[in-house]
Amino acid sequence: MARKSALVVDDSKSARVILSRMLEKYDIEVDTAESAEQAIEYLNNHRPDAIFMDHLMPGMDGLEAVQAIKGNPETATIPIMMYTSQEGELYVGQARALGAMGVLPKQVRPVDVSKVLYELHLLPDRRDSAEPALAPVELDTAAGAAGPAAGTADRRPAGPDWGRRVETTVKETGADIRRFIVASLDSFASRIVTDVRDALPAPVPPEPAAAPPADVPRQPVWPWAAALGAATLIAAACAVMWAGTREELTRVRAELAALTAANQELQRSRNDLGATVKDLTSALAANVTAASTPPPPNGTPSPRVEAVPYGEIPFDKTRFEVLRDYLTNLEAQGFRGTVRITSSSGLFCLSGSSADGFTPAPPATPLSRCDLIGNPFDESLTSQQRQSLDFANLVGSLRQHAGTGISVLIENAGSSRPATSYPQRTDTLTAGEWNRAAAFNNRVEFTVEAGSAP
Repeated sequence: MARKSALVVDDSKSARVILSRMLEKYDIEVDTAESAEQAIEYLNNHRPDAIFMDHLMPGMDGLEAVQAIKGNPETATIPIMMYTSQEGELYVGQARALGAMGVLPKQVRPVDVSKVLYELHLLPDRRDSAEPALAPVELDTAAGAAGPAAGTADRRPAGPDWGRRVETTVKETGADIRRFIVASLDSFASRIVTDVRDALPAPVPPEPAAAPPADVPRQPVWPWAAALGAATLIAAACAVMWAGTREELTRVRAELAALTAANQELQRSRNDLGATVKDLTSALAANVTAASTPPPPNGTPSPRVEAVPYGEIPFDKTRFEVLRDYLTNLEAQGFRGTVRITSSSGLFCLSGSSADGFTPAPPATPLSRCDLIGNPFDESLTSQQRQSLDFANLVGSLRQHAGTGISVLIENAGSSRPATSYPQRTDTLTAGEWNRAAAFNNRVEFTVEAGSAP
């Protein structure tokens, strides 16, 4: 049977090498591409049996590449599997809607690779094959070491575990000392045995029975005393060295605990500062919008924009007070027409899960490490849940008293009409930069249309 082929598209060299070696273990011929543009150019002359596509890449990202490949009739039948650290039901659904078969995580296990290969029909069905089951894939140590190191450099750095390192160093030093002591004692004992043997007299032949026994010289005891003294000195030195090492280890552990506590306190301060900055950014965005809006002609009241922090319903107590003041001013001016209230949602970089809930990610978080980019809180609200009771009562009372000549029309634009553009996605873009634009787009606009009220 002809060998199957696959194309791995990823801007990370280590990620391409790791996945390529996994696929080659299954006798699959692998070609690689560093970008989506290079992959599309490759497909002009080649037809692989499957494509593994990364998501975040310079230029065209993975989802755009999937859409382009599936839009070309000549390449639309090639199965595509996303190979990315992105996860979550929303992302998987988005990838499948564009034509991808699923998502293969970057922290992939051999059993996951085998399962995906069967889904892509790159391996024969086990029930129809007479060959034995494939052996589990084992990555080379060098590749495994290179992969995590490269991934760490591109993604998220991890602090060194100083306590574990110091403990490992102490254990290795103790082992070296023990080996040195044993070797020294063996060498010293060999020399003592040699000296003792040289000091012993030669065997004396037996004397005749009539002759008196000859005096046998006494064996000296100084070599044994010297050996015992040397062993005692070496043991005492080892004990002193071990006590000093234990004391140093205790000191390092205490310093590490203090650094950990200080780091936690710094993290809490950073979170508090991030929340303060978010509130100030929302207020500043609202003020800038109100200040930059020119007055409309013919004395028509000016539009008004109110920022909505993430996690608040659009028409709550704050927007209720704004609407009440707005209607009061319109009645004082004798205005007759429609007040249009439009809510828009921003797409935030969020941390969390669908089970525990989502919150805006810390400002220093890389955008690629966001668990979700969207606004699940706003999307989950029904039309009734978007209004507080006071807000709904104010609108209802206005509709009952049509004699005022003012009507209210409430709309939800979702995320389709952002007031400001989101920054271009790059490897260095942070959640704070992205969420500034999202906070600006998460808003409620009050506009008026002069004329007879319906």
